[in-house]
Amino acid sequence: MDGLIDLFARAQQALFEGAVQPLLFAVGQANLLEDAFDATGWLLVGLLQVAVIAFVFAPLQRLRPVEPLRDRRAVRVDVVYTLIHRLGLFRLGVFFAIEPLTDALFGRAAIYGFSGWQLDAAVAPWWPGVTDSAWFAFALYLVVFDFVDYWIHRGQHGVDAWWQLHALHHSQRQMTAWSDNRNHLLDDLLRDTIIALVARAIGVAPGQFVAIVAVTQLLESFQHANLRVSFGRIGERLLVSPRFHRLHHSIGVGHESKGAGTLGGHNFAVLFPWWDVLFRTANFELERFDATGIRDQLPPPAGRARDYGRGFWSQQWLGLVRLFGRD
Repeated sequence: MDGLIDLFARAQQALFEGAVQPLLFAVGQANLLEDAFDATGWLLVGLLQVAVIAFVFAPLQRLRPVEPLRDRRAVRVDVVYTLIHRLGLFRLGVFFAIEPLTDALFGRAAIYGFSGWQLDAAVAPWWPGVTDSAWFAFALYLVVFDFVDYWIHRGQHGVDAWWQLHALHHSQRQMTAWSDNRNHLLDDLLRDTIIALVARAIGVAPGQFVAIVAVTQLLESFQHANLRVSFGRIGERLLVSPRFHRLHHSIGVGHESKGAGTLGGHNFAVLFPWWDVLFRTANFELERFDATGIRDQLPPPAGRARDYGRGFWSQQWLGLVRLFGRD
């Protein structure tokens, strides 16, 4: 772990000194150097993720696809979402929107005696030699954030107003490894606010947080791949597979419970399916690779041919229209 951290730090320093720092000096923004160094770390992570999606996951999809690629325009729009999120443009906006909020909130908490808490330090005495290792801390926080993500995901499907935003993610009929970041910006902002508050509350170190987000995002991209792959009867219960997550995107399965039109669904876990097992939302039908989308996208009488937009801006606008009940 220390070796990987050191390698990443050297690469971040090189990228910052070679490109980011000269740019800031050139535009007269040297006062942002400290924040820009942190942003360079996210940029480096994003570049690595995009490379893995393009040169590993995309070729795998061509070897064993679930379905032929029919709608390349829809995939290109998903690529735009991926670049916006993974290369730091959305995170830059989140930084200016959320950072002041968390600083103010935890500053106020400090006044009342809450000066911070580190979860990994709290459990360190339980198993000396193991619980104080960097790998243990990483695994611990990975599980904690996955638990939080599970319940965020349940909220996205169970709260009607939130679903009107999250529905954009499920409206992709041509799901690929680029589809993970196909979200309404308000949906992402709400989720990231919750994650940021949890991170500050349990004392996740910045380097640990970057690693957790990087691993989670990369696995999520793989889960969305147009790939006919399952991990078998045992493996499917240990890690979310493309098959397990595709069922979550399947029409009438992933976003409905107790009959058509009722919010709910199955397979909400982001990384570890055991949350779905524990809370009885799992569907392990191994041979199912259904069509993806939302029932109301279908033509009548099965649906109402609802339009979720073809381009980035139309998708964002129609999400607001749904949120305020104008559609």
